[in-house]
Amino acid sequence: MGKQSQEHTSYISEAFRKLYRAFWGIGGISMLINLLMLTGPLFMLQVYDRVLSSSSVPTLVVLSLFVAVLYIFYGILDGLRNRLLLRVGQHVDEQLTGLAFEASTRVPLVLGAEGERSRPVSDLDSIRQFLSGSGPSAIFDMPWMPLYLGIVFLFHPLLGTTALIGALLICVLIALNELSSRRPAANTAVEANKRTTLIEACRRNAESIEAMGMIDHLRDRWEDNNDVFLGRQRAASDRSNIFTTMIKTLRFMLQSGILGLGAWLVIQQEVSAGVMIASSIMTARALAPVEMAIVNWRGFVAARVGIARLQEIFASQVKPKQRVSIPFPQESVSIEGLFCGPIAAKEAFVKNVSLELKAGDGLGIIGHSGSGKSTLTRAMVGITNPLKGSIRFDGAELDQWSAMDRGDFIGYLPQDIQLFDGTIAENIQRFKPDQDSDKLIEAARMANVHDLIVSLPEGYNTVIGATGNGLSGGQRQRIALARALYGNPFLIVLDEPNSNLDAEGEAALTNAIHDMRERGSIVIVVAHRPAATSAVDQILVMNEGEADALGAKDKIMKQVIAPLRKPQEVVLNG
Repeated sequence: MGKQSQEHTSYISEAFRKLYRAFWGIGGISMLINLLMLTGPLFMLQVYDRVLSSSSVPTLVVLSLFVAVLYIFYGILDGLRNRLLLRVGQHVDEQLTGLAFEASTRVPLVLGAEGERSRPVSDLDSIRQFLSGSGPSAIFDMPWMPLYLGIVFLFHPLLGTTALIGALLICVLIALNELSSRRPAANTAVEANKRTTLIEACRRNAESIEAMGMIDHLRDRWEDNNDVFLGRQRAASDRSNIFTTMIKTLRFMLQSGILGLGAWLVIQQEVSAGVMIASSIMTARALAPVEMAIVNWRGFVAARVGIARLQEIFASQVKPKQRVSIPFPQESVSIEGLFCGPIAAKEAFVKNVSLELKAGDGLGIIGHSGSGKSTLTRAMVGITNPLKGSIRFDGAELDQWSAMDRGDFIGYLPQDIQLFDGTIAENIQRFKPDQDSDKLIEAARMANVHDLIVSLPEGYNTVIGATGNGLSGGQRQRIALARALYGNPFLIVLDEPNSNLDAEGEAALTNAIHDMRERGSIVIVVAHRPAATSAVDQILVMNEGEADALGAKDKIMKQVIAPLRKPQEVVLNG
């Protein structure tokens, strides 16, 4: 693992490192709990060997009171340990939840389709649930197995040897279970993520599925995916259950064997009846952590897989740089010899593009589908990193600003309009905690959506979901446009901004572009329809990832667009 991977892995290590004191405290409490667990077998030993032989009721009463006090302390300590473990799990969640959320959002931009199947937040949930459960208690109790086995040895070497051999066999079976179930468990987790991805995609596209009758085909795909998942889960569970059954059977045989061997030693007058009972209880107590570990095995495996996946995902993220605060750009955007590709691509699709824009410029990017228009603009706003070349704002590389700072001078309207659960105001203001009503209303007016919003019963406080909750495509596009214009950003990139707009909406879009340019913003419009480029003064024609033509709009339209119309006119007239 390289240096960068180690740095990102340390996020998880650091989260656990902060809990060292808590773990030491839990370890100390576990020591007292395990010492108090000697109360039961020692009480039975005294009852059989002292109380019954002497028929002394006062002795029985005193022993019973003493044992009751010890069990009360045990209950208090056990409850305290459970409370601490719950807080340990929540502390780890609090330390990593922001990173997990950020990774959940950004990993599709880094890993592409593969990243869409990752569920960092679910992995963190698995870790928290294991840490907050009874699994760690079993781990803390494991080191005390030798104490109980040692006491059984003191009772009689033959009893101790039998208990030790049985415990070793159980440990071997546990190790074999771990080795044999690791890969099947990982494969099951992969298939589970695929199922979740399909469900989320279908929920996002419910309208398209219903309108185009896709539900039966998608249900078939779901059933196929589910069959694979169930098969992987069945294989993992069957393998684990074999060892679980063997361990449970061996444990029962061992406990009964200790009791039978103790009875034989009593007959031989080598031990007392109290020792026979106490040895059986001691052996059961020694194996109790093993039994608890078996019960929590799936949680342990899920947590271990979750940690491994989080380490891998965190390692794929670019570690934030230590940045010197520099002013936001106000003058120019320049691209020099830019090579870039789609998300997660290793090879460039857009090749050797260079251009320079000054404050107030408007650039229209046109070209056929797949020509590289959107790929170019995604690199310009920082969604994907250049493979070669540079993108500079006032001479500074884009990554000299943090992602949060970039949001103050970049506005972006993607092709795929996505709104979020929240109010209209929150969506337009990009969920910034400090509300600025003037900027909010200004952006809404520029996008020609203010009148629509105030006509709603709750106005700007109307809650909408990811699909817009009753809003038309054009209305959602206007709200997303207002979000892109919010705060008068220096660079505004609009990808197919008029795809859902009517004539009134297109007029408002043209006016908004004019207004933003007059304020000194650089506006870039990706378009198929010429109407969207009416408010720009320059045109870039993309063709198979390369800049085919770049210059003044009137000149480019005559050189490139006009010749293309003649064959179409011949066909139409013919």
